[in-house]
Amino acid sequence: MKTPAATPDQSAKEAGRRIVHRTRGHAQGPITRLMSPGDLGRRLKPFVFLDLFDIEKNSSFGFGPHPHSGIATVTHLFEGGARYQDTTGATGILPAGGVEWFKAGGGAWHGGGGGQALSRRGFQLWVALPPEHELGPVESIYQAPEEVARDGPASVLVGTHGGAASTLKSPAPLNYLAVRLKAGESWRYQPPAGHTVAWMALAKGSASLAAAERVDAGELVVFEPTEAAIDLRADVDTELVIGSAPPHPHDLVLGSHSVHSSPAALMAGERQIGEIGARLQKEGRLPA
Repeated sequence: MKTPAATPDQSAKEAGRRIVHRTRGHAQGPITRLMSPGDLGRRLKPFVFLDLFDIEKNSSFGFGPHPHSGIATVTHLFEGGARYQDTTGATGILPAGGVEWFKAGGGAWHGGGGGQALSRRGFQLWVALPPEHELGPVESIYQAPEEVARDGPASVLVGTHGGAASTLKSPAPLNYLAVRLKAGESWRYQPPAGHTVAWMALAKGSASLAAAERVDAGELVVFEPTEAAIDLRADVDTELVIGSAPPHPHDLVLGSHSVHSSPAALMAGERQIGEIGARLQKEGRLPA
């Protein structure tokens, strides 16, 4: 009896989810910008910005106070520690394995990064907020490593994976995971239904996909817009982040530090961060 031919969906599932774009971004000293709202962010929204930072031991490199509105930032370190402070009054050290969730909403300022003797390696992600949240209240949460949900080698920074769920509440459905794999270890990511936006970036090592494609440290890859699983095997010890979500159905209207869904929302957000900046300057917390 003749075996029926595989359907296109079956063939794609067996081959694994394929890469349709890859980039090494633009290096600016120890920071590599892998995605910006004006380029890949339009394709991968709600994920609109990704920086990979790899800062040498004893470097004084840091980020002074700067504003945001209309987005949430998610910062995760694979190695080292980073100082943080924001205009909610939060201040401290984010250790390796921890998560910074900073939902700027209608406008806020934050900064940090300097003052650590350790090397620092990790990612900062920006997520575009939906219209009902883009001018909402500010939320800053700093999780210690033991507070971050885990499923096998994956730390669930936002969303869910396997039996683990982050306590951080994203205004729109998305998953964002940090994964450490030993050389030769295999791992599968099965996105939830509707998560046709998917990408992955490596901070360290290299990994081979089931579709016979290899991804190296410093690369961001974009996957085809399906719901198929992503299967990979670490060629050497590897650190990566992976994100998936349903498509963000709203426009991206860009300011210098802000991303909104309309010109009116951008104007409101920039007005708020301008007012906060004037107050910080008056208090001597910003240069004149």
